[in-house]
Amino acid sequence: MFRKLVLFTSIVCIFFAFCLLLYAQPEGSTEEGTYSIFFMDQKVGYEEYSWQANEAGYILSVKGRMSKPVRMEIKRLYIWMNKSFIATRFEFKGSISGVSQEISSNLAGGRVENVIRVAGQEQQNVVKIKRDAFLLPNPVFSPYMVITKKFGCSVKAPLELSAYVIPQMESPFTLEQDEETACTLIMKLGPTQVELVTDETGILKAVNIPSQNLRVTRDR
Repeated sequence: MFRKLVLFTSIVCIFFAFCLLLYAQPEGSTEEGTYSIFFMDQKVGYEEYSWQANEAGYILSVKGRMSKPVRMEIKRLYIWMNKSFIATRFEFKGSISGVSQEISSNLAGGRVENVIRVAGQEQQNVVKIKRDAFLLPNPVFSPYMVITKKFGCSVKAPLELSAYVIPQMESPFTLEQDEETACTLIMKLGPTQVELVTDETGILKAVNIPSQNLRVTRDR
């Protein structure tokens, strides 16, 4: 009887230890949310995203649609990154202005191998970019969160960075703190100024592009 009691007690202890182990797993390994897209103060679309952390780094997945200023449907978009937020792979499937498109890209050491399929036609190219360039598929907004995930709520001094508007071109940009608004980063990409509004943990709350009458806000 005593042995049975000891065995039962051991099983119960193991069970509760297992439950505590599950409960103690780090939170925030998966983050999900939805962004509403506004053009000229009219809601024109949405993006749903999932941000996942794993042993290799991070995975951002996005789907959604937009009717203006460009008609677009995102059936599938993935960006794989390492722990330093450097992209290693990119996939997109959807349509822009009614034209179906698929893009798959492998990135390593600043070398990008693209396979692009547009309306049934396939094209392959290889380009060189800066090793730490951010991927900003145009016109998708969720990937801006990679910048705020990396730098958080603020930067101490203006930074000189680079963005690869995949698969078209690479462009330098500056990133600096908004002097008047807390947790707002100002991104200057050529003549375009992009405002990235975050919370204190670096979660992207809004993207504002005044010159294009675009405003993107996080719903949840």
